[in-house]
Amino acid sequence: MYDCIVVGAGPAGGSAAYHLAKRGRSVLVIEKEALPRYKPCGGGVSPQVAQWFDFDFSPAVSLKVNEIRYTWKMGDPVEAILENVEPIWMVRRDVFDHFLIQQAQQQGAELKDGLAATGIEFQDDRWQVNTANGALSARYLIAADGTKGPMANWLGFKARKRRLAGALEAEALVQNGSQMIHFDFGMVKNGYIWNFPKAEGYSIGIGTFRGGEPQDFKKILTEYANSFNVTLGSCKQYGHPISLWDGEQTLHTQNAILAGEAACIVDPFTAEGIWSSIFSGVKAAEAIDQALSGNSNALEQYSEILNKEWGEEMMWAQRLAQVFYRVPGVGYKLGIKRPSATDRMAQILSGQLRYSDVANRALKRLSSGLIPGM
Repeated sequence: MYDCIVVGAGPAGGSAAYHLAKRGRSVLVIEKEALPRYKPCGGGVSPQVAQWFDFDFSPAVSLKVNEIRYTWKMGDPVEAILENVEPIWMVRRDVFDHFLIQQAQQQGAELKDGLAATGIEFQDDRWQVNTANGALSARYLIAADGTKGPMANWLGFKARKRRLAGALEAEALVQNGSQMIHFDFGMVKNGYIWNFPKAEGYSIGIGTFRGGEPQDFKKILTEYANSFNVTLGSCKQYGHPISLWDGEQTLHTQNAILAGEAACIVDPFTAEGIWSSIFSGVKAAEAIDQALSGNSNALEQYSEILNKEWGEEMMWAQRLAQVFYRVPGVGYKLGIKRPSATDRMAQILSGQLRYSDVANRALKRLSSGLIPGM
């Protein structure tokens, strides 16, 4: 029997496994796919995640980028250089996620990949995780199996507070391509299009965050990709849901907690989820370790910490999203085109600033563009 079984080998699961194993706990990670496995994701990571670890992430980073270019319907460009923060890491999730799991293994965590959980049962004082290869037991569970994973439902979280968003992404192999992050607003309603460079190509995708009328994502993405001389017909395309944070919620139950996208830990303004997933994984490990040491309130405190340290900030992000994506033309003109906008957002994503530090002023500025004379 293990101290903890972690279901899911993404950033949340890998981070939790690393920190639990480092504390001397017996940990098993179960992952339904064989690692390394492809994961649709733009792959932008704040280098501030390094603060939670004591190893070098360089082997898992494809590029470090400090230039960003914005456009409005592929025109009206704004280019910015990150001056007050470290360059953003561009990662491939197959490499990054596997690297994090390997670091956990070096601390003593075990991995069973290519093995899906088929069900769970709580028996006496432990969880039993059923698989095609038999049952596995642990005193605690961390559900880190993503938006589409079954663990949250099995644990009784059938009505999580979340706002489902959608994304369509394509991976393109490109030689000597742009090493600049690109965002376009206006071509897609209620969201944006991105082109994130990697050492060997581009990750080009669309994300929508407010719902609304149907859109021809493939047509829009094809047009955008053509502007980079990329033909999507020769690229694999992946559609996937995103669980955006949508308010305070309980993230723990009997001897188990949710982490990462299973806990809807995704920024409702930017749809960034890697930094937040790692944060939740670190906090999940702390909670399980404390519970194993006899703190009967540790899992409840985990929910409180995520709701306070993450959720309260996300209320501001949600308010910004509601205004910005409703009138993106105003948002582009009065927000993104401001010289300080890029540094402010980079500082928020890196944890150096909070949404609450800037949201009131930003909301007032956006509202002034909507209401004459305000």
